Parts: sequence; structure tokens; C-alpha cells
Amino acid sequence: MNSLEQLQQAEQALLPIFSGIDAQVKQNLQRVLNAFRHHNVGSHHFAGVSGYGHDDLGRETLDRVFAEVMGAEAAAVRVQFVSGTHAIACGLFGVLRPGEEMISVLGAPYDTLEEVIGLRGQGQGSLIDFGIQYRQLDLTPQGTVDWQALSQSVKDNTSLVLIQRSCGYSWRSSLSIADIERIIQVVKQQNPNTVCFVDNCYGEFIETMEPTHVGADLMAGSLIKNPGGTIVTAGGYIAGKTDLVEAAASRLTAPGIGSAGGATFDQLRLLFQGLFLAPQMVGEAMKGTHLTGYVFDKLGYSVNPAPLEPRRDVIQAIKLGSEEKLIAFCKAIQSNSPIGSYLDPIPDEMPGYESQVVMAGGTFIEGSTLEFSADGPLREPYVVYCQGGTHWTHIAIALEAVINAVGSIK
Repeated sequence: MNSLEQLQQAEQALLPIFSGIDAQVKQNLQRVLNAFRHHNVGSHHFAGVSGYGHDDLGRETLDRVFAEVMGAEAAAVRVQFVSGTHAIACGLFGVLRPGEEMISVLGAPYDTLEEVIGLRGQGQGSLIDFGIQYRQLDLTPQGTVDWQALSQSVKDNTSLVLIQRSCGYSWRSSLSIADIERIIQVVKQQNPNTVCFVDNCYGEFIETMEPTHVGADLMAGSLIKNPGGTIVTAGGYIAGKTDLVEAAASRLTAPGIGSAGGATFDQLRLLFQGLFLAPQMVGEAMKGTHLTGYVFDKLGYSVNPAPLEPRRDVIQAIKLGSEEKLIAFCKAIQSNSPIGSYLDPIPDEMPGYESQVVMAGGTFIEGSTLEFSADGPLREPYVVYCQGGTHWTHIAIALEAVINAVGSIK
């Protein structure tokens, strides 16, 4: 069976799942539309202000719309966040104080957070540099939350528990909303004052609820991932309880300014429109992960999530087993991208990452991972992480080339 026939077979097998995703997109879009209507969003909200950004009606309305969509008391949606990592760091530095403790409940955090915490690097003003204590709970051998350890882990000085929703560069299942709700319940039973903070990157609109709908005190993410709908050019968000959002915003700007400052640089129309498009774009990406996982499972590779399993983020991981296959995979993705198809991805150092990384990302927004991209660290067992996709048909076209490229390497 050639690559085209393999893809056609996969598409037929996945049609019922695709139909279910479409139904979920409709639910999420209804939630977005309700929030837009509730806050009377109009074209006058697209006009931002300059300078300090004080009294920006559009930005203030966007914050309220975003908070309602996410089931949160408040939100700060800002182009000044340079990444999801930046938004998460502002949340951590906003909440934590010297002598307090934070716990990562899903093992080691994503690579880019290691220097924020202070697990790598020194002298840059990490949390550990500022006297924050850090612990992490290792996953079980099966790659799941260690519920027994979690039930005994929270102390009086445990001010914050970090819950990383997506698998990141680890071979584990990403968390469902039900998983997150259970973690929060276990933590709050031990110390109701401990802040449950969710790294929500890659997870928005995957289900019909968000972590703040089920008790998360604070969450953060990137606008060049899911909630930007592939058209927002930069930024991130913090959402959750009002006082915690304001504390995080005060780390982005300054104490006394908080969420009241920050010009929007004529980006408000894109920010509103991106939120409107987000449910549909996430749905297309989910279809693409199903297709990628199904095909590579049939080819004999280990995939995460497994074929036909419910999706919990917009990432499909494939254990390729060799550096050559990882690079060939990314080259095939790049050559079938709309931007920079003539480029060859070359492994290199990346700021914030421990290992060299090879990345394919022919995206309209640089680094956008809701657009179709693939990357992986050059370390055993050479896992590639496919992300995003504005329409699953593009992913199908690219996969035909990927199957042939990887299959040519023994």
C-alpha cells in the first residue's frame, strides 16, 4: 500500500471522530459568541490607544470577553507577553514569595521553564535565586500522576502547585479537564490556600471547558497557540481569580500599574477575531493529530496519544528512534509548508532548551504552533512532536511526503 492509499484508509476510519470534533467546535464557538454578545463587542473596540495604554476600551472589553469564555473571574490578554513561558513566569513571580514553596505535580516541567525555576542556569533571577523552594513529584512508571504521593505532598508553606496540562517534551499523556479537576481537589483538601496554577499551553478549546471552569485559581498560555486562532501576531494571557491575575499583570508591567497599562499597537481586531476563529482552528488541528497518529501507528511506530484516543492538546508525538528519521520528518514537513518550503531544518541550540532542537515551521506567524509544525530535541528516543494545523487537509498532503521520507531511511 502506498502513502496515498494509507492516508485514504486513515481518513475513512476517522470520519466518525471528525464528526464528533465538529460537534464540539460548535459548542465552543457558541460559548465564544455568547461572550461577544454579552459584552456588546463592536467595531469601535478595534481602536486601541497609544503610549501608556490607559483607558483602552477595546483591551478592557477583550479581557472581560476572554475571562467569560474561559470561565474565569478576570483575564489579562496582552501583546507584551512574548511567549507562553513569559506569561507563566509572570504568574509564578506574581504569586510566590521568598520562603514559600512550589510543587510541579507532573515531574519535570517543560524545558523553557527550567531556567525560570532555576533548575538550569544561574544568576538570572530565577525563582530559586529569590528564595523560592521547589519540589517536583515524579510520574509513575506508567507516566501518570502519582496520586498517592500527591495526596501527601502539600505542606503549610506550599503556596503554589504547577499543573502542566500538555505533555511537553515528555512521553506521557496530556491531562484531561477531569484529570485537572481531580488534582485540584486533592491539593485543596490538604491546603485550601494553595494556588493551583495551570500551564494551559496547547490545551485551549480541546474540550468544552477550561481549567478555570473546574477550580483552577490561575492559568496562562500563548496567543500564538490555540486562543489566537492562527492570526494573532504575538502575545499571551493570564486568566483566573481577580487578585492573582492582577499580581501576574504587576510582574508584566509594574506594581501600581498592573493590568491598567499596555498599549495594544493596533492589534485588537486580530485579538478579537483570533478568539472567534480559535475553536475551528483547534478542531482542525485535532483532526490532524488523529490522522498523524493513526497513520504512524499503522506503520509500526509508537505514538502518543494512541490512535482513536480522545485528544487532550494539539500535539501528536511519534517515537522515531533515530536522529536521521527525526530530521527527515521535519524536512518533509518544511517542504510542504506554505512559508519557507525551500528551507532545510537544521538542528541547533534554542534559547531555553537543554538539547539541540530541529524545528519545521513554515508558518505565517513565526513560532506559531497552532499552525502546522513539527519539532523535537536531538536526544533519545528521538521523538517528533507534530503540532497544530489550520486545516486537516494540509496535514494530509504533508503526511504523504513524510511517510515516504521516513520510510526511505532504514
